[in-house]
Amino acid sequence: MRKSIIAVCLASLGMGSFSFGQELYVPRDVKKAYENETRSKTGKPGKNYWQNSAKYKINLQLDPPNRKVTGSEEITYTNNSPETLHSLNFKLILNNHKPGAARLGMVSEDYMTNGIQIDSYTQNGTKKEWNSENDGTNKMMSLDTPLQPGESINLSINWHFEVSKQSGREGAILENTFFLAYFYPRVAVYDDYMGWDTMTFFGMQEFYNDFNDYEINVSVPEDFLVWSTGDLLNPEEVLQKKYAKKLEKSMQSDEVIRIVTPDDLAKKEITKEGINTWKWKASNITDVAIAVSNEYNWDAASVVVDSTANRRVSVQAAYDNVSKDFHEMVNYGHHALNWFSNHYPGIPYPYSKSTLVRGHGDMEYPMMVNDNSHEDPNLARFVAEHEIAHTYFPFYMGTNETRFGFMDEGWATTLEHLIGIEDLGKEKAVEDFKNFRVERWIRDDNMEQEVPIITPSNILSGPVYRNNSYGKAALGYLALKDMLGDKDFKKALQGYMERWHGKHPIPWDFFYSINDISGKDLNWFWDRWYFQPNYIDFKIESVKQEDSSAEIMVENIGGMPAPFDVLLTFTDGTTKNIHQKSSIWETTKDQVSITVETEKALKSVSLEGGIWMDATPENNTWSK
Repeated sequence: MRKSIIAVCLASLGMGSFSFGQELYVPRDVKKAYENETRSKTGKPGKNYWQNSAKYKINLQLDPPNRKVTGSEEITYTNNSPETLHSLNFKLILNNHKPGAARLGMVSEDYMTNGIQIDSYTQNGTKKEWNSENDGTNKMMSLDTPLQPGESINLSINWHFEVSKQSGREGAILENTFFLAYFYPRVAVYDDYMGWDTMTFFGMQEFYNDFNDYEINVSVPEDFLVWSTGDLLNPEEVLQKKYAKKLEKSMQSDEVIRIVTPDDLAKKEITKEGINTWKWKASNITDVAIAVSNEYNWDAASVVVDSTANRRVSVQAAYDNVSKDFHEMVNYGHHALNWFSNHYPGIPYPYSKSTLVRGHGDMEYPMMVNDNSHEDPNLARFVAEHEIAHTYFPFYMGTNETRFGFMDEGWATTLEHLIGIEDLGKEKAVEDFKNFRVERWIRDDNMEQEVPIITPSNILSGPVYRNNSYGKAALGYLALKDMLGDKDFKKALQGYMERWHGKHPIPWDFFYSINDISGKDLNWFWDRWYFQPNYIDFKIESVKQEDSSAEIMVENIGGMPAPFDVLLTFTDGTTKNIHQKSSIWETTKDQVSITVETEKALKSVSLEGGIWMDATPENNTWSK
């Protein structure tokens, strides 16, 4: 048999609507960033790029099962922008719990609280009036003295709130176990293209935060343990010597150390007597979260994430004993941190610790995860891996999750699939990805599902938001990987991350960075994957076989430049699979002709997309 040779002839159909070197749609607010040279068409931060930052010193007092939390904070906020600020916008996310708050879904009575109540507020030592009665999730406060470029302001806030009985992303997990997130008033992001972030939190979309430094003191009664974003500064002051030593040992141990077990909890000899103040510190990080419990086990180990520097990262888990999957959670976290650090994205985990807490949110925070318990160990590991993947997107990269959910959820979904191939094998990982991430989008012919991915996440409904941000976006990233090849894909991804970690990239920074680093004009690909109302739907229009070749005409009904396989079955029972990358669609939108040289007679031809599922698979097969 002669070796089959594939030659792709691009049909002329659709050429009139597409041309090389096309420009991407750029909204007016982003155009201003290019005009001001804070961003550039190379994808690099512009010469005038800036971002604001703050230092937070937070004190919290808790006394579970009393759900009242009392807090105070000192904020030093620095205006690095070229503009004079006449007011500051504060994020008060917990006000989503208030009766009458705008929400995208129904909640129970157990969700309701009075939100964050501000007890006092000062600017540079001067007390200012703050009326919490009509506060939403944003609060704009005017400044007596405008904040000039390069200047800082000192803010002091005392507040209290009630932990919600209904635990989700945050709230009371058990009677004496709380997960605290979004619990402190913080200055919103003021950026170079949008100004103040004043988007209301409706309970579904996520967040956009500056990179700040934090010092956190959490005061709790004896026997209560505290886990937090950041490094614990005083383990010997809050833990009995035996447990402080276990914690210290875990920092160099590959094996799981059971720091606190049910027997330890029953003895109530874990912490020092009286009120204990747990002190934590985290630098250049976008947020903090805290868990408190006197009824949770505590496991820990560590993993080398950077073999060059031999740098270890602590992996910890806090959980109730009945959650069987969490007994293995440190091992799941250990595996995830090792894989993400050494494979994709291939950047060593950037923080000192990762703590997985048994809660109800399946939600990520810097250095913290709040996950449900699952009977299926593969599902438990899958969820943990997805949430840990968020370390890179959005926390390492500082993306605007509220407006561009596909820049964090899409990448976490991509990484979840790639590590899933390692965990489950390719066949099972592909099947799971199709069932969980793709099918609910591609099988739904509702017009809303064709909304372009670039559409701001904050204006999308639940199902469309999830599909655009998760599976649909991930398919585009994975199609890019398939098209560029592993080596060039990783080089481009890591180059983009190097440019923008610790900053606030937007989609155009990503698109242009990949173009620049790969040396390819991929605007045609970005436009049709992320800016156009396309979907995946191919059709075999015709198959013509002559003596030594066959011509297969494939129509792109849905317009998406997805990859696919052409599976040839010959009359002698043999088969041949020919992979087509997305680049086959570069100069045509509608139809391609694929010529295969072969002396064998064809029996059938079919198209197979794998994770790139086809909307109408019934027209993907031709039989003689």
